[in-house]
Amino acid sequence: MPKESFAVKRARAIEVCHRMQALYGDVGSALQYTDPYTLLICVMLSAQSTDASVNKVTPEFFRRWPDPASLAPADPAEVGTVIRSIGFWRTKAEHCVETAQILVSDYNEQVPHTMEELTSLPGVGRKTANIVLNRAFHITEGIAVDTHVFRIATRLGFTKASTPLAAEQDLLKLIPQELWSPVNEQWIHFGRETCSSQHPHCDGCPLADLCPSFGNPDRFRKHGKHTSKKTASRSRKRNAANQH
Repeated sequence: MPKESFAVKRARAIEVCHRMQALYGDVGSALQYTDPYTLLICVMLSAQSTDASVNKVTPEFFRRWPDPASLAPADPAEVGTVIRSIGFWRTKAEHCVETAQILVSDYNEQVPHTMEELTSLPGVGRKTANIVLNRAFHITEGIAVDTHVFRIATRLGFTKASTPLAAEQDLLKLIPQELWSPVNEQWIHFGRETCSSQHPHCDGCPLADLCPSFGNPDRFRKHGKHTSKKTASRSRKRNAANQH
């Protein structure tokens, strides 16, 4: 098959975004938060963990530490007892306390609203920063690429990147900026409902005519030695816990 031109690929990406908007609209986050601080903590806790598991621990978390001032002097070990049912809880407990201390000392207990400032906080990478900027401050500087967005973008042939961070840059070049904002939440829902990792529902998929992986969801998966894939997986999980 001839190579797809950038213009054709961009038109396909725009149509994907339009169909996702028709399907999900402003679907909102599955995480339960009330303000920028609680959103930041929720997203930090969600690294390598499901939203449902995070929602189970945050009511008690925010009952004990409802704001940065109350969390800053907390013992990470005590925080850990509250969140120990989620993955990487020790590291996350330390990062949450350290972040609260910085918010108190440097930002007058307020969550900063620039990419540079957010990504300087412990355990906060571009994905978390994008979500906080978008949801808390209605600022769109990028697209938060999680495992669902990464998988869908790869299957659609929008990226050949080996990491979500690199995939984001491909999506930003391809999708017009005015369409960036809802991509993360809409594609997450689509990934859970239709384009799942192990058993995607290609039959009846609303993107079937736009997807080069239709009927062959692993078409663009990079195959390597089994041991290398296991090592890469462990490395990705460690990095995700430190920079989400």
